[in-house]
Amino acid sequence: MVLGVLLCDDVRPELQEKHGNYPQMFNELFKPVDPTMQLNFYRVIDGQYPETLDECDAYISSGSRYSVNDEARWIGAFEAFIHQLYHQQIPYIGICFGHQMIARSLGGEVYPSFNGWAIGVKSVKLDQEETRRHSWITDDVETYSLIVSHNDQIAKLPPETLVLASSEYCPYAMIQVGDHFLGIQGHPEFTPAYTYDLIQCLKNRFSEQERDSAQASLDSKTDHLTVTQWIVNFIKQRHLDFSQ
Repeated sequence: MVLGVLLCDDVRPELQEKHGNYPQMFNELFKPVDPTMQLNFYRVIDGQYPETLDECDAYISSGSRYSVNDEARWIGAFEAFIHQLYHQQIPYIGICFGHQMIARSLGGEVYPSFNGWAIGVKSVKLDQEETRRHSWITDDVETYSLIVSHNDQIAKLPPETLVLASSEYCPYAMIQVGDHFLGIQGHPEFTPAYTYDLIQCLKNRFSEQERDSAQASLDSKTDHLTVTQWIVNFIKQRHLDFSQ
């Protein structure tokens, strides 16, 4: 399986020596879950896209410091590409910024959260009735925890959306649109060490209490490998469905 990783940002330069950039993060994330998965990287932030959509079996996006509502040319091009993937029925997994772009490109809306910034480890609750219908969610769990880092979030869902997981701070934490689009607001690719240093870089955006609480939460267990296994399962199931 070939997974195209759509890079919507870079790790801040001052953090790259210690933590690497997004390609390293995604390689490290998928390696223990499915070492046979080939990752192809495309710097969409610089206008780099696959020559043809069938270069990859599925696509996944990184997060971004930018908003899907920004008027930068590359964001408009990225929105058009996601819209194209949807109508060509090509599997896509949106992470954070990419999760929000699913809504933006397909008729939903994205706004800054009334709850302010969400950062650190957060738990969300799976909709048991919905998730039982999806065999790619292989673990019988009621909640999962991931590192999050976002101010914007989906405010209005696009048509044909199923909400798979939610919480008080993020009502649309995991969504599925149609049969082939999966959106996840959290960051399975982030490590606690990276997030700790990122919070330090962004510390002026938070109160001291918010910063301390977010950093303390990083001692909590995350389910990043479980969620990554779900992503792999989703891709393989969709690929099998469409190839029959």
